Amino acid sequence: MTHYDLAIIGSGSGNTLITPEWDDRKVVLVDGGTFGGTCLNVGCIPTKMYVYPALLASAPADSSRLGVDLSLDGVRWRDIRDRIFTRIDAISSGGRAYRADELENVTLIEDYVRLTGERSFQTPVGDLITADQLVIATGSRAVLPDIPGISLPQVHTSDTIMRVDQRPRRLLIVGGGYIAAEFAHVFAAFGTSVTIAVRSGAMLRHLDHTVSEAFSEQAAEQWDLRLDTDVTGIAANDDGSVTASLNGPAGPTPLEVDMVLVAVGRVPNTDRLGAADAGLDLHDDGRLVVDEYQRVLRSGKPVDGLWSLGDASSGYQLKHVANHEAKVVAHNLLHPQDLRASDHRFVPSAVFSHPQVASVGMTEEQALGHAEATDTAIVTAVQHYGSTAYGWAMEDTQGFVKLIAEQASGRILGAHIIGHEASMIIQPVIQAMSFGLDAHTMARGQYWIHPALTEVVENALLNLKTG
Repeated sequence: MTHYDLAIIGSGSGNTLITPEWDDRKVVLVDGGTFGGTCLNVGCIPTKMYVYPALLASAPADSSRLGVDLSLDGVRWRDIRDRIFTRIDAISSGGRAYRADELENVTLIEDYVRLTGERSFQTPVGDLITADQLVIATGSRAVLPDIPGISLPQVHTSDTIMRVDQRPRRLLIVGGGYIAAEFAHVFAAFGTSVTIAVRSGAMLRHLDHTVSEAFSEQAAEQWDLRLDTDVTGIAANDDGSVTASLNGPAGPTPLEVDMVLVAVGRVPNTDRLGAADAGLDLHDDGRLVVDEYQRVLRSGKPVDGLWSLGDASSGYQLKHVANHEAKVVAHNLLHPQDLRASDHRFVPSAVFSHPQVASVGMTEEQALGHAEATDTAIVTAVQHYGSTAYGWAMEDTQGFVKLIAEQASGRILGAHIIGHEASMIIQPVIQAMSFGLDAHTMARGQYWIHPALTEVVENALLNLKTG
């Protein structure tokens, strides 16, 4: 048995917990996957490194209506792929080497482990590790539904699709969430014929209904979107392609494609860790239950010295949330008498598709529930990009900002944006919500650069009937 002052399971955001304050103490970092976690290796970073070239590749189609004739000569898939992963893999291997070889107080265990107690675990070869404090930051993995043919080599998840040797000529994407939306944009922009099979009646259903409906309409204009459609099987063909069996409103339909991307969600890796066998409290979806200080609960009570962060315990599945929680845990590990709580009040998110989508706070449906529960009237405003001067420049007819606020106080409850650079345009609203700036003051208490596209936010604020 080997004992450590601190044990961390997961090398994503958990890796950031090893600060200089631990230099004179024994630390063990455990990860059986690729060093650096999901975001670095198979998530946020490489996907966005694909999204930007996709934006360039789609420019000719977007510019012709403005009188600019561009042409796309070609897309060098392998060059793009190799540029991305040469950089990503170097960062991952460099981080691994630093932890494994350069820090004398840190031990790196590159294996999957299972909990044997509240602050102990065992490696596959039988080594028992104990620690004064243990942090579970094991992340999540892509879900593979129980579909015949799901294990065929032509079937991918977001973990593998970015590293394929050749761009597929025809791609079926199963799912209607943010991963499906982003990869549909990337592959279609590069010239792939994209079909999306969505079990429900809209894409991005977790967002405000106005945005979800608008995105679904624009998606149908770009890709072969099959709503209310199940994939019931996938079969290999002699030429290396596959035939997917789709069952939708028109009945059973075969679809021949070169590859299938399954993007139906992610599940926390707590089952591989044996969290249930260790008696830890779990949500229905497998996430660890934590309190506001990120302490893991057992029988409804926090376990001394046991913490969790990121996808292992958070329902957001967002890197910026994991990073925030890591900062909280980093403080609490060293200051047990001065615990800090995580702040999940205003968590923003973005979908880097075409169009881009960003949101923060309540949807209109949630705000209506809030209004009923608190007997507080709410107001909404929708402002289209095309109502501003920059929107005129783009001849934009589809982008818009939707704001939701309490009528009496002007407190902003939610913001939802679809269109050009939505992820950046929403940031002033996130700041206002975080620091308690009401809609009236935000609109009138500062300069708004004219004719920047942010004027669409200003006008939406002015159109909220508050006060």
